[in-house]
Amino acid sequence: MQRSRRPLLIAILVVALVAVAAFFLLRGKSAEGEAKKADKPAATARPALTVTVVQPQPAELVAGLPANGNIAAWQEAIIGSESAGLRLADVRVNVGDVVKKGQVLATFSGDTVQAEVAQARASLAEAEAAAADAAANAERARTLSATGALSQAQINQYLTTGQTAKARVEAARAALQAQQVRQRNTQVLAPDDGVISSRTATVGAVVGSGAELFRLVRLGRLEWRAEVASNELPKVRVGQKARVTAASGVTVEGTVRALAPTVDPQTRNALVYVDLPGNGDVRAGMYARGEFMLGRIQQLTVPQSAVVVRDGFASVFEVAADGKVAMRRVTTGQRAGDRIAIAEGVKPEMKLVERGAAFLNDGDVVQVQGQGQPTPAAAAPAPKQ
Repeated sequence: MQRSRRPLLIAILVVALVAVAAFFLLRGKSAEGEAKKADKPAATARPALTVTVVQPQPAELVAGLPANGNIAAWQEAIIGSESAGLRLADVRVNVGDVVKKGQVLATFSGDTVQAEVAQARASLAEAEAAAADAAANAERARTLSATGALSQAQINQYLTTGQTAKARVEAARAALQAQQVRQRNTQVLAPDDGVISSRTATVGAVVGSGAELFRLVRLGRLEWRAEVASNELPKVRVGQKARVTAASGVTVEGTVRALAPTVDPQTRNALVYVDLPGNGDVRAGMYARGEFMLGRIQQLTVPQSAVVVRDGFASVFEVAADGKVAMRRVTTGQRAGDRIAIAEGVKPEMKLVERGAAFLNDGDVVQVQGQGQPTPAAAAPAPKQ
């Protein structure tokens, strides 16, 4: 019985040994196969895109400070009535008319004023006659003072009457001059050269003294009142040039005339006043954007197609020697034609994807146009074990 079991035990032992040997053999082959599979994708990685590369190029650009603001009149003169209770007889200008200094803008009816001038002139003549008579009496009293024919009190009375009559002449003359001024004020004159921007004068209206009749843009000068942040204000200087684009699309070049001495406590912005040249398409009340010319600087530029915006940030893709791309976040500056300045984030020796960057992700493999298949670093021979 024991002899019959011995061959069975031997057979079971042999089968177990064969199974163990097969297990370790298959495990080794599986590990080797997995290692080969791990190396295979890196060695045979296919490019995600065929691209062209560019390098950042230095360029001389005009540094600018953007700003927004309103276009307004440099000075707007209010022209009012200086005569009370007179009727407007004629209005000779309308809004938009160009006028010269001293030009007649409107006239009031002068019949009442002419009558008052005539009355004042007659009062002056009467006062002058009375003054002449009083002066003669005073002179006679003065000559009789030595004879004793008149008392000193009478003599003083004649002298006083003469001086009073003389004062009345001066008062009548002043009243006449006042009426003559009022007569001249029946003509409303332009105080300066300029453009009529507003008219409230109406023929037939009886206006009071000081009532507004017209508004005049003095010399036709306009200015751009740009709002500049307080931290940027030190960059702006009087005399600098500024390029202003009005809402009409017209671009004009102005000159900084003055900087506001205070900053708005609500917005923390200050006003910069820029004189603008005359242009029929630039009008007071327009909203305009512009840029202050701060000077020329050297900056690296790249084509605008090389810059992509993701998650609100501008980025470029740098191509490494092994064909992989790396996304680099950059700080962009002003645009010059089809190129854009890069303030931070690139170096002159970098090779950047020129087109198609929007279809790439960080770490993708690309093929550079004009070169062969990229050779990844993983394809290099492995060191000896």
